[in-house]
Amino acid sequence: MKKVLMFLLLAVLSLGILAACGGNGNNNAAENADDNAGENAANENNDAVENEAEENNDANNNEEAVELDGELVVYSARNEQFVQALLDKFTEETGVEVRALHEADPLQLQEEAGNVQADVFISNDLGALEYLNQQDLLEGFDPENVESIDEQFRAENNEWIAISARARGFIYNKDMISEDEMPTKMEDLLDAEWAEVENGYAITRGGNGGMIGNVSALRYEWGDERTTEWINSIQENAAGIFEGHGDIRRAVGAGEHAFGLVNNYYYHQQLEEPTDNNVGFIYTDQGEDEMGAIANAAGLGLVAGAPNDENARAFIEWVLEEENQLAFVGESLEVPINTDLEPPYEEAVPFSELKVQDMPLKELGNYFQDTRALIEDAGLDLELR
Repeated sequence: MKKVLMFLLLAVLSLGILAACGGNGNNNAAENADDNAGENAANENNDAVENEAEENNDANNNEEAVELDGELVVYSARNEQFVQALLDKFTEETGVEVRALHEADPLQLQEEAGNVQADVFISNDLGALEYLNQQDLLEGFDPENVESIDEQFRAENNEWIAISARARGFIYNKDMISEDEMPTKMEDLLDAEWAEVENGYAITRGGNGGMIGNVSALRYEWGDERTTEWINSIQENAAGIFEGHGDIRRAVGAGEHAFGLVNNYYYHQQLEEPTDNNVGFIYTDQGEDEMGAIANAAGLGLVAGAPNDENARAFIEWVLEEENQLAFVGESLEVPINTDLEPPYEEAVPFSELKVQDMPLKELGNYFQDTRALIEDAGLDLELR
């Protein structure tokens, strides 16, 4: 009997042990299945992330690898010596052939609106750029690094972007007239006494972009009646009327005229001449109750319907690279609008240290067309002497 009971007890224990073993095996299998599923899911997620990252990298690499070709047509109202080196640099770095029309009239874009030829327009007058924008002849977009240019120096949708700035004033020959004897305000030229200065003073003809901006700023400040009086006064009393400001700075440096009305960077250019460089400069209207120096800027815009639109957008983004913003300033010796960039010459006066006319530069566009008519009616547009 004892042997039978022992046998039964061992059988029960064996069954319990087998059941326990069987239970652990099932649990382990389930746990292993869950672990394997989790690992597989994690691996799938990791693979998806890696694949997405690789796709993004490939996309970025493809963007960087995009090569420009073909041509770019640039109309520029600026002097060729201030622009051509920049265009040559773009060709060298991208392979895009640039065809340029220098000293172009901004209204040529209006004439060609039905048959667009230009891709980019470069101007030394924001009034011209804003006027073209108001005529829907420029197109906006969001180029990379555009935020480096303050909003006041850009059109609302970046149809035009200013890169370099300057102020108006009087360059004078120190051997002929002292600083104390010089006029200090724009309105001083209303007085005929300045016609009596030895060799007199010089101005540009009215069709010059700088003069158009100057007259537009005076219209904003004074109104048309007094501005017309000012135009008539300088036309009558100026001893020399030149095509461009470069002619004025050279004439003043050589003593052909005592002083001349120019943009400030022409003074810096004359200082770099090996001779005839004993000149000074007066920033106008710097007194407490005076309007401040008339300012303007040079910039560029994408022409609406540009035949080479992709190259035009690439060129504008390229110009906005800091290295090329300085290249845009180049030999002109203007002041970069980007305040993070140092002017390319020591004598430059930062705009932050000048009293500048309190006028949004975009306003120049509202006066551009009527200013041209006002100047033409006075006859200053064509006269040279």
